[in-house]
Amino acid sequence: MYRTYTFGMTPTASIPSRRSVLRATALSLAAAALAACTPQDSSPKPAAGSVKPADSYALLAKEGRGFSVGSLMSANTVYVMFDPQCPHCGHLWQQALPLQKKLKFVWMPVAFINAKSAPQGAALLGAANPLEAMTAHEASILEGSGGTAASSSIPDDIAAAIKKNTDLFNSMGVESVPYIVARNASTGQVVTNTGAMETAALENFLGL
Repeated sequence: MYRTYTFGMTPTASIPSRRSVLRATALSLAAAALAACTPQDSSPKPAAGSVKPADSYALLAKEGRGFSVGSLMSANTVYVMFDPQCPHCGHLWQQALPLQKKLKFVWMPVAFINAKSAPQGAALLGAANPLEAMTAHEASILEGSGGTAASSSIPDDIAAAIKKNTDLFNSMGVESVPYIVARNASTGQVVTNTGAMETAALENFLGL
């Protein structure tokens, strides 16, 4: 335990209290936790990656399937692989909303966290208004309410799309979501990131 001792005069430097140290540690851990979701111990682990980051952009554009939001006519597309049950994906969704006026985002559902992942991914992928559906879903996830209600009966084409997305995710050797693949607007280079980001950091990462 830390104690502050005073010998007749106000000390020039104070020793931090145990409470302040614990608070700082908790805040640090909370910040670190705001990163990504990984498969549970019982879930299959990703295969060794065979796709280079520089090739992942073209691969997702060609073979992945997601729903598009933002500036749909933008020449710069940002691909985000997410599991609907991941709260960090929900945080990234909310932080990316202010950037939708500048960029086209394609959110690609994968399924590995639990039994709700695939049905919710299917519901979002097939939504008539994906922006509204995703916003409501992620708000529910972040509130701890479990996300949007979804039928366990998934159309074959959507089930195949989610499986394909998950296979692509694994082929890249990625172990956590959200996973971002984009071209930096300033450099033109393909950039990737695992984990949630605040709006300012995401804007800088994307070269805006």
